[in-house]
Amino acid sequence: MTQGPGRLAGRIALITGASRGIGAAVAKAYAAEGAQVILTARTQGGLEEVDDAIRAGGGNATLFPADLTDFDTIDQMALAIYQRFGHLDILVANAGILGPLTPMHQIDPEQWDAVMAINLTANWRILRACDPLLRQSEAGRAIFVSSGAADGRHPYWGAYAVSKGALEIMAKTWASELETTAIRVTVLNPGGTRTNMRAEAFPGEDPDTLPSADEIAQAFVAPATADWTRSGEVLNARDLIAAGAADS
Repeated sequence: MTQGPGRLAGRIALITGASRGIGAAVAKAYAAEGAQVILTARTQGGLEEVDDAIRAGGGNATLFPADLTDFDTIDQMALAIYQRFGHLDILVANAGILGPLTPMHQIDPEQWDAVMAINLTANWRILRACDPLLRQSEAGRAIFVSSGAADGRHPYWGAYAVSKGALEIMAKTWASELETTAIRVTVLNPGGTRTNMRAEAFPGEDPDTLPSADEIAQAFVAPATADWTRSGEVLNARDLIAAGAADS
């Protein structure tokens, strides 16, 4: 099947962590596919830059600057989405932080709490707030961004690895609860990507050996479409991109 523009035409998508990196790239990819995107991140300036790029391509975006660790703000954002659109078709829970790369027993408690707050608890609050909105869609889709570190075999990645492992369990549990609904839940592992977070984790790595965020963002399109049927799985972005290329 040839993949062309308009696969997300008319669909409403909320993307967190959308001011840079993978989140910004997904926002632009969705807008190019016809979605009305709602972008949230802490950085107003970053969101405006993404909005400018989307508008230059003929798309449209709604901006909602927010710190997702201010959990009440998440509920306010969901209410605003309901009041304006009445439903939500796509949720991309992308926001996250790396935290300290250090032995488990040396992690500062405040750093641990900060990683769990944004990588896990904020995503649960988003799930909780957006569940009713996704149920109003004829084909609700939720995508959570994980990491290979969730396998528990990455020493010194403690807080980040634990948060992503817990995120995967949360998403799969929710998917099981939604089996009789029209909502499908995907956990997507982007793999190594040319982003600021990757550079922070691997400062000696040559970024040119990695795919760009724009390339990886293409893997987020298929699981957001109305005809996507899989749910409760952890998928690798590169596999989805390869499958899409094979179908083209």
